Amino acid sequence: MSSALATFNRRVRRAWDRPLTAYYLLIGSALLITVLGLVMVYSASMIRALQLSLPGAYFFRKQFVAALIGGALLLAAARMPVRLHRGLAYPMLAVSVFLMALVQVPGIGMAVNGNQNWLSLGGPFQLQPSEFGKLALVLWGADLLARKHDKRLLSQWKHLLVPLIPVGFLLLGLIMLGGDMGTAIILTAILFGLLWLAGAPTRLFAGVLSASALIGVLLIWTSPNRMSRLACLGATDSGPGDRCWQAVHGIYALASGGLFGSGLGASVEKWGQLPEAHTDFIFAITGEELGLAGTLSVLALFTALAAAGIRLSGRTEDPFVRYAAGGVTTWITAQAVINIGAVLGLLPIAGVPLPLFSYGGSALLPTMFGIGLLIAFAREEPAARAALAMRGPGPVRQLVGRAAARRRDFDKNGAAARGSRVTAEPRRWNTMRRRAAARSSGER
Repeated sequence: MSSALATFNRRVRRAWDRPLTAYYLLIGSALLITVLGLVMVYSASMIRALQLSLPGAYFFRKQFVAALIGGALLLAAARMPVRLHRGLAYPMLAVSVFLMALVQVPGIGMAVNGNQNWLSLGGPFQLQPSEFGKLALVLWGADLLARKHDKRLLSQWKHLLVPLIPVGFLLLGLIMLGGDMGTAIILTAILFGLLWLAGAPTRLFAGVLSASALIGVLLIWTSPNRMSRLACLGATDSGPGDRCWQAVHGIYALASGGLFGSGLGASVEKWGQLPEAHTDFIFAITGEELGLAGTLSVLALFTALAAAGIRLSGRTEDPFVRYAAGGVTTWITAQAVINIGAVLGLLPIAGVPLPLFSYGGSALLPTMFGIGLLIAFAREEPAARAALAMRGPGPVRQLVGRAAARRRDFDKNGAAARGSRVTAEPRRWNTMRRRAAARSSGER
């Protein structure tokens, strides 16, 4: 038994050490999460769409279009060189700050579920700039820390904190003006992740963490809505005024799923019992319809995604890649933990979507760009680059190459055939002339 376990451990370690492990883990897990998310968005949103007198596939179609656009962004990000990603840092931060400030302008910004953090793009299309602020903070923070690392300035606490912390607080302030506590928590997690990767001293890290925790407690204490969410931790009944209705029915959905679920599309809670079934609480509908097996599969995919990001951040020698890969991994992992923890009743409901899985184009697009960023870093590893070069072209390029080769052969053979016909014509004509001349001389 012990020898079999040791053999298994060696095989796992050998597979983990292969050059393209992170590359395939990122592509496979992100693709599977997105596809499964599309299926669950269609299942969880159908009833809500019909209640709004919309086609049953209304939300699914919008999410599918967003996934196509996000896929194009992922491919573009995966093909960009690292220096181009660094060049996007400052423009993306400036645009994000401008849009987040624009949200507070009356007549331009709009409130959704009590949070003033949306821009109306006309018709049914809306944009949440704070989602792009996460990506902007990762790129800008990674570029800033990498430049200071190259100049050996990160050992000084002033250079470590300034201007990273002031800019981070600027983004947090713009988000909190709209009342979006959940996105502010994710942004804070990204900020702490960057400080941790930069090697912040324990005392400095603990001081910033304590100050942030104090600010968070004050924001929760002064908001009755946030206090009610905190009071619903571990709730088993809706409570007075049904204030814990969403949390309790999320648990009901998970509990009724059993081992393998009630079947795809057979959820009961999505029939108006569970609010935000296709957005913040889509994990509960997944548990109800696909059971424990479905929810564990989703957790396994997010674990694989996080493991690949941690591997990239830990093995690279490029400081920008280390900080950016760690920042994206912290962002996606923290958001997944907060969302799933809220559905399970272990954390307060923060109102953040499950990355790549929940409905919402504003959250999907920057997340897919972030995944493309990780894929680009995985491709740039020296061993991975060599392995990809040895592997040769992919199947699509092979088909295109074969078609081009057949066309060249066809053109070459066709030209040879035409040339042979051209040279054969004068010979045939001369033969006919000789035969005619011989006949005429015989007659004479």
